[in-house]
Amino acid sequence: MNLKKGLFSRIAKGLVFLSALATLPFTAEAGEIQIGMSTALSGPAQALGKSMKLGIETYFNKVNSGGGVNGNTLKLVAYDDGYEPGRCGPNMRKLTGENKVMAVIGNVGTPTAVVSVPIANETKTLLFGAMTGAGVLRQAPPDRYIINYRASYAEETAAMVDGFMQAGIQPGEIAFFTQNDGYGDAGYNGGIKALKAKGYGDAESLPHGRYTRNTVNVEDAVGVIVPAMPKAVIMVGAYKPCAAFITMAKEFLPDTIFANVSFVGSIPLAKELGETGEGVVVTQVVPHFNANLPGVAEYREAMAGKETGFVSLEGYLAAKIFVEGLKKAGTSPNTEILIDAIEGLDGLDVGIGERVNYSKTNHQASHKVWPTVIQGGKYVALDWSSLKK
Repeated sequence: MNLKKGLFSRIAKGLVFLSALATLPFTAEAGEIQIGMSTALSGPAQALGKSMKLGIETYFNKVNSGGGVNGNTLKLVAYDDGYEPGRCGPNMRKLTGENKVMAVIGNVGTPTAVVSVPIANETKTLLFGAMTGAGVLRQAPPDRYIINYRASYAEETAAMVDGFMQAGIQPGEIAFFTQNDGYGDAGYNGGIKALKAKGYGDAESLPHGRYTRNTVNVEDAVGVIVPAMPKAVIMVGAYKPCAAFITMAKEFLPDTIFANVSFVGSIPLAKELGETGEGVVVTQVVPHFNANLPGVAEYREAMAGKETGFVSLEGYLAAKIFVEGLKKAGTSPNTEILIDAIEGLDGLDVGIGERVNYSKTNHQASHKVWPTVIQGGKYVALDWSSLKK
């Protein structure tokens, strides 16, 4: 009997020890720091996931070739979720459990963020620089384990509303085309809020067409929006369905402005549209990848031989900021030390004309939106007033 009690006691103590161990922050061993990523490497949104991954890996490779960070090299462990929440959850569990990554960086998408955010908070794993502007990552006060780089979708759609009004378009002449999930909702709600802030009380009555994620079934949305003859359409979707919608709608609305948020994937959108893309607007959360800025020139040099674009630039900048936090975290960082270090990045210059500022109450580095428009198959900076008819 005493033998059984002793055995049970040892087992219980072992379980308590393992439970306590699971809650300890990951601490890097000298040599290699593993950083995780769950993103779309297949499916209709794969161009976004692959570009984000490319930008992050390009910067990590640059750092590793220069000796790493405080004696540690960086390794990106990336898993494919196909832009589906049901695949992102297991990926996050594997990264935070089996792989024991110090942080997860650059995950792509709002539907997947809805899954990854609670897992990051639960496992006390830093989720940094996700490619989404959704509110689920932007709580007030901010979640300790969620730190963003980019402007929010609400800020992008607010910039569109301001821009349309500069171009002489009235609030009642605007329509919405959105993905039927949390991503679409985030952009739509941001646009509605911006319109109401301008004094337009009937924002919810504006035409609103939707489509199902990971499909190009946009015919119903065309049927909702085209009869209303809007002068501008705020679009919150992925490049393939957005391209399909624009191609169909432009036949009936040749003078309408089609404006997309950054997540659409600018380069693949332009490729999908071809000549139909002329005049299509995309708001960006990074400067133009050909801009004459030191941080962007550094990116282009590091990307030599690879296709440049807005998404890979976003990944590169997110990785650069992340590494600056790692530098401040010392030679044996852990997740908690790293978060404290990133929160201490105040006035960081990454060479894009905007300073990076974080604090315990501010977990978003940038609030700037750069509007662009397709002209001659290429993206150029947009002055909204130039859209006046």
